[in-house]
Order: sequence, then C-alpha cells, then structure tokens
Amino acid sequence: MLNNSSILVLGVGELGMAMLRSLSRRARHADNLGIAVLLRPSTIASADPAKQKDVAELRALGIEFVEADLAAQTSAELAAIFARFDTVISCTGFAGGPGVQRKIAQAALDAGVERYFPWQFGVDYDVIGRGSAQDLFDEQLDVRDLLRAQSRTQWVIVSTGMFTSFVFEKSFGVVDLATLTVNALGGWDNAVTVTTADDIAALTVEVVFAEPRIVNQVVHVAGDTVTWREVADTLDRVLGVKVRRSEWSVPELQRQLAGEPQNALRKYRVVFAQGRGVAWDMSQTFNARRGIGVCSLEEWVRRNLLGAQAESVAPVAQA
Repeated sequence: MLNNSSILVLGVGELGMAMLRSLSRRARHADNLGIAVLLRPSTIASADPAKQKDVAELRALGIEFVEADLAAQTSAELAAIFARFDTVISCTGFAGGPGVQRKIAQAALDAGVERYFPWQFGVDYDVIGRGSAQDLFDEQLDVRDLLRAQSRTQWVIVSTGMFTSFVFEKSFGVVDLATLTVNALGGWDNAVTVTTADDIAALTVEVVFAEPRIVNQVVHVAGDTVTWREVADTLDRVLGVKVRRSEWSVPELQRQLAGEPQNALRKYRVVFAQGRGVAWDMSQTFNARRGIGVCSLEEWVRRNLLGAQAESVAPVAQA
C-alpha cells in the first residue's frame, strides 16, 4: 500500500513554492509527514534578495533542504537521493534544458520511489502528439512512455493547461496590456484551459492524498476554460475598457516561427493556435467532480489587473 510519509519537491519556482506551501499546510494536520525540497547549493547560499526570501520562508515552514543540481548530476546520483522518499513531485519547468525531464524520470524509476509526479503541469501532450511546433513536448511524451512501460513506480500526471498568469505575460504577446490588445491564437473561438499556480499546487496535493489512491493516470484540472473572445470580453467588462482585437492565424504564426525557429514563445503560439490538447471541459475536471473551488480567469483579472498598470504584472515563463 502506498504512503506519503516523505515527499520530495523538485524546484522552487512559482509552482514549486506554491506546492511546498500547500504541502506544509497539509503536514500540520498529518502525522509523520516529512516535506523536503531539492535545491542547488548556490541557491541556498545566494545573496539575491528574492532567493534569500524564498529560502527563509522554506526554513520557517520546516522544509528539509536536500542539496543537488538536477542539470549537473547524473541519473544515478539523483536516484540515490530520490530513494529516500516515498513520493517525488517535479516542479522544475523546462529551465534545465533538453534531456533533463527524461533524466529525472529515469532517476525516479531507478530509485524505486513509490509514486512520481513528473513535470507535466501543462497541456495534454498525448492529444498534441509528437512532432509539434514545440519540440520540448516530444520529451514530455518520452517521459510518459517511460512511466507507462514499467509497473514498479506508480505515477500521476496532472494536466493543468496554461498557467493563468502566462496569458498576460508580456513576452508571450497574446494579451498586450500596454496597448490593450488581445491577439487571438488561431481564432476567436479557440479555447484554452488556464489554472493558477496556487490552484495547481492545492489540487495536486488533493490528488496526492485522495482516497481511493490515484495512480497510473492523467488527471485533468482547470481553473477555467475560455475562448480568446471570452478573454477579450472579460478584459472589457472587468477593466471597463474596449480592447483592440486582432486574430493571429496558424499560417501567420507558422511563418513567424519559420523566421525565428528557435524562439520558444513562437513555438508555444503555434501549438495553442492549433487548438489540440490545450483545452478541456471544466465539468470533467478533478476539481469539478470533487467540488473544489478554483480561481477563474475573471477572478484572476480582478485580483491582479483591476486598477493596476501593465508593468505591475509579474512575469511567468511556464506553460
């Protein structure tokens, strides 16, 4: 029988910090639940004020620090670290570069951890399939193949759609708050599922401790599923403005990508414009079935944009 007496979280970005906070809240009401985070030694010793703040918060929460470097260390070295833990939750994002997600997954399998949550907090890679404009997604499918080909380690994939804040990320270019423009990816009726980092973390923790145990499956969650028209309409209604509306067609986005083929954000735009595996029915989500409240797109806009300038929106680099 599975247990969750020791959980290791990989990564302390936006999602990693949210996950650790959520797990820490759960630990207050659970017996013998240990929470640890894997950190680079340079992060722990960093003089950067933002990193110092995060490290201080984690210490205050009673989180154990495990020193390692996911990018630099071998799969075998990581496996030796992971073997101490019952559950490993990867919140690393794509920052480690190509091959890192496969290496982490292999390390989890070699370590024999009871349950592994890979970094798959995004779109439905099975539906998108191989050979998409975003080549990093093929590695996500490699990870799924690794997990499905074995039976020793149980796994759970949490599909969340786009991070809600990423919709408004200036560099993504879909919502330009400075000029109050919305550029619909592929068409105004194209939909996208979005979930905040806090909701992703809280829902993942609910999945971790759900009874009966959730194992060896993809779990879909969502804060909201909206069309690009609804995104524009929401901004109009909540901010009391009339946004400019422009449609970015798939052929046009493909031409843009061809002109700069290594541009990651242009790759994302093509995938979302094609509209496969990027949106799902809210009523069929884990949170809807369990009656768990989440933050809608409109609620996010009210909390983060109402009365604020575009420059105040915190950048996010995850999808």
